[in-house]
Amino acid sequence: MKKFLVLGSNSFSGSNFINLLLKKNCKVVGISRSNQYNSVYLSYRSSANIKSFKFYKLNINTNLIKLLSIVKKFKPNYIVNYIAQGMVSESWLNPEDWYETNVVAQVKIYKELSNFKFIKRFIHVTTPEVYGNTKTKTKENFNFNPSSPYAVSRATLDIHLKKYYEKFKLPIIFTRTANVYGPCQQLYRIVPNALLSARLKKRLDLHGSGLSKRSFIYIDDASVATYLISIKGKVGNTYHISTNKIISIKNLVKMISKITKTKFEKLVNVTQDRIGKDASYNLDSKKIRKELNWKPKINLNEGLIKTLKWADDNVAFLKHQKFQYIHKK
Repeated sequence: MKKFLVLGSNSFSGSNFINLLLKKNCKVVGISRSNQYNSVYLSYRSSANIKSFKFYKLNINTNLIKLLSIVKKFKPNYIVNYIAQGMVSESWLNPEDWYETNVVAQVKIYKELSNFKFIKRFIHVTTPEVYGNTKTKTKENFNFNPSSPYAVSRATLDIHLKKYYEKFKLPIIFTRTANVYGPCQQLYRIVPNALLSARLKKRLDLHGSGLSKRSFIYIDDASVATYLISIKGKVGNTYHISTNKIISIKNLVKMISKITKTKFEKLVNVTQDRIGKDASYNLDSKKIRKELNWKPKINLNEGLIKTLKWADDNVAFLKHQKFQYIHKK
């Protein structure tokens, strides 16, 4: 039985990955700084194999010793790290919080965990935002041009860990994933926000007229890719997880307007763009497709319909939740 430790288990991507691991009969420990969310946000909580999962509430900034004791006891083969203080525009307000969590605390963690020989692989889940604005296809590299404190913090740790691999052979693999979406995503993200806004007759803030472009990948496809990378990926390598299509945020919201039968003009409220937001991310994902025989299965229209069903099934609960990001130190 494969044993996985998932850091950031309450995150959208982390919780979906746990759900996949349980389906594959893996033994899993999850760690997050918050209590477990409602099952509406955590798909794994309804898993038939939930007994193979154990959760610990732990803040990595203050509880390194407890984290190490959990690792020593569980002895995971794989550690998949989703931990990050997220959000671009908010990182300008209290940048020290982003550097504390995304750099200082994680440098300490990897330093200590690198001493445990039972760990076969570290999967470091990072972000395309380290590249900055990328209009043309970007292959896996470390030529970074971050545009915000958030992106700077992620790039800093990536470079540090790359050097740890080069100097000390840390068994680490990096992943950079396009914008994920799907059922159970927090409502401050564009897809669930737009879907719920349409259903509840609310207006969605469309930053910068929605001209920025992104690739959107269904969360189940991203989790499958991360699992393949964990098991079969090459140590020291970076893998992009993305579709081959990019779309403007404006056109994405227009798709959602069509699916929900809502007039676009009544759904959006055009506002100024956020500080430090890149105009485009365009990841080249040929490497994972060729090496690991992976490709996304769910197209954007199908994925949006699946996500809408989740929203409709849980609208009685979701309509009372906050649609804005709430910063937590």
